[in-house]
Amino acid sequence: MKLEQLRTRYRQPLFDLISQSRQIHLEHWRGEEVQRCSLLSIKTGGCSEDCAYCAQSAHYSTSLEREDLLSIEQIVDVATRARAQGATRFCMGAAWRGVRAGTEKFERVLEIVREVGALGMEVCVTLGEIGPVEAGKLKAAGVTAYNHNIDTSPEFYPEIVSTHTFQDRLDTIAAVQASGMSVCSGGIIGMGESEDDRLRMIEILSELDPQPQSVPINCLMPQRGTPLENQPPVDIFELVRLIAVARIALPEARVRLAAGRTRISREGQALCFFAGANSIFFGDKLLTAKNPGVDVDLALLSELGLNIEAVSRTTSTTDTADSESILSSFTDGSISDLKTVVPNQPANKRA
Repeated sequence: MKLEQLRTRYRQPLFDLISQSRQIHLEHWRGEEVQRCSLLSIKTGGCSEDCAYCAQSAHYSTSLEREDLLSIEQIVDVATRARAQGATRFCMGAAWRGVRAGTEKFERVLEIVREVGALGMEVCVTLGEIGPVEAGKLKAAGVTAYNHNIDTSPEFYPEIVSTHTFQDRLDTIAAVQASGMSVCSGGIIGMGESEDDRLRMIEILSELDPQPQSVPINCLMPQRGTPLENQPPVDIFELVRLIAVARIALPEARVRLAAGRTRISREGQALCFFAGANSIFFGDKLLTAKNPGVDVDLALLSELGLNIEAVSRTTSTTDTADSESILSSFTDGSISDLKTVVPNQPANKRA
């Protein structure tokens, strides 16, 4: 969907917009079902990248305690408990610029994926930049989805990161797509970006082919010691509008109400679910940010008449079926084709 179309939709009266997004949501999804995902940081802090929002960056002095890669036993224990609490997808994040095949840490990640996958949940990882070889091996090990957020618009991206480019993000997404893994990609709002930056982000996500299967929408959780520590909270109606536009532009994607829910009222979250959000992260903590407690989430979903998506339904989706297919072959074209999505990308310098 093009930027001008998105602007027109976004700027409608709020009730008109969410009525349209609700109708589209019900055409593609069971309106009462919400997917619960569990997220675990398997390697925390010490990241070489300078993302202005992130407490895990080695460039900033934060209170975050650095942790090495967790053991397989620790990770499987957390995943087992998450499944028992209703998680249908287990997401694992590591604070790296990226990983490369043949390294010890990559081989350990593959072993972790195999063990977690044996529990019967979807397995999602976010490991930074990867290429076709790494994507193929992750797919073969049982990864259902790879998370790699584009964060914001290509125009605003140099304002928040200088150690890699927006195109680097697209290259990794292309490698993931070529492997047959599902793409999980969204962004963060509340970093000082404009309305058009947010809509431009949705435009780019909607024009990926295929579109992402999951689109997390994060509200910035300002982290002390980072350049964005003093950013104000996101206005709830701006968030609801973006959720609605994302649902319209990406009708078959799970739109995930991700980080920032501790700063959103119950009524605000209800509006987001009505507008088209149908997935959340649950558990008291995300990678480094606080999250509503499990009991709090269960009470809210129950009061709204929303059901937790069952494991059996999740594992019957195309995401899991795809993981059983033969590894795709990789060509240079699979990467370069995506480079035409964002013409005239600005220089990678922070203003």
